[in-house]
Amino acid sequence: MRLRHIEVFHAVMQAGTISGAAQVLHISQPAVTKVLQHCELQLGLQLFERIRGKLYPRPEAHRLFAETEKLTRDLAGIRRLAATLKSRSVETVRVVATPSLALSLLPPALAAWRQAFPHTQCELATQHTDAIVDILRIGEADLALSLRDPRHPNVVAEPVAEGTLVALARKGTWPEAQRGLPLPLQSLAEPQAGLIGLQTQDPLGELIAAAFDAADCTPVCRTVVQTYQLARGLVEQGGGVTLVDPFTARWPRPEGLETRPVEPALPVRLYALSASQSPLSHGARELVKQVAAQAQACLKSEAKA
Repeated sequence: MRLRHIEVFHAVMQAGTISGAAQVLHISQPAVTKVLQHCELQLGLQLFERIRGKLYPRPEAHRLFAETEKLTRDLAGIRRLAATLKSRSVETVRVVATPSLALSLLPPALAAWRQAFPHTQCELATQHTDAIVDILRIGEADLALSLRDPRHPNVVAEPVAEGTLVALARKGTWPEAQRGLPLPLQSLAEPQAGLIGLQTQDPLGELIAAAFDAADCTPVCRTVVQTYQLARGLVEQGGGVTLVDPFTARWPRPEGLETRPVEPALPVRLYALSASQSPLSHGARELVKQVAAQAQACLKSEAKA
């Protein structure tokens, strides 16, 4: 079957009549009939029963229609892409980030990026890293931000910033004399520390668990959360102390909160992820630069805190 055959056959199946298909395709009824007859001739197969001027799809037509629906959706996607490529003014950058980065780094980076790309469309979404891999792989996003390298053969992980985990608490939790001094990891394992833990399936949660194991101590976590922002929210309400990445700790600006570096230092990297078969567009590449700039500014402010 040629592409035109598929297009006409699909329209007839959808509309149910020759006249309806002609209206959908914006061509004449004789043109639809001619293409459909040519299609059946090439296939050597009758697709429709013609009874009293009406068309009734045969079983073979229904089976064929199931496959042509997939192709029709793909063609619609190609048309949308072609329309986007035709005009740079309607370029769309689709970004997906982990929840903490979407609430911390991404807003200031996007605001700075928007000054240079005022007309570029940007679609934002949040997902955890495992889901992000699938989203990139099937082409539903151009760029992703994560604190974990998924190490997937179809995903390029570009490190754009590196810092260390910090202990986050309400102001007054630690004596003034200890402000800014490294906090021994073992001290957070005590029950009175009130450590808010992260799930061990999480990359930072896994890193923290390994660090406590290396220090030969087991933390007492009466509260365990899934997201870094939730951990921060509990700290803000006096729920305890937590270990988070420096970006979550610093954005939004920490009113009433304070941080301390942890000893030993626990490194954390920020990655820009993209599909290996789809290089970043100019707009997406510039957004990565803005994210990196905002991350570096955050790390500098954390070092001065």
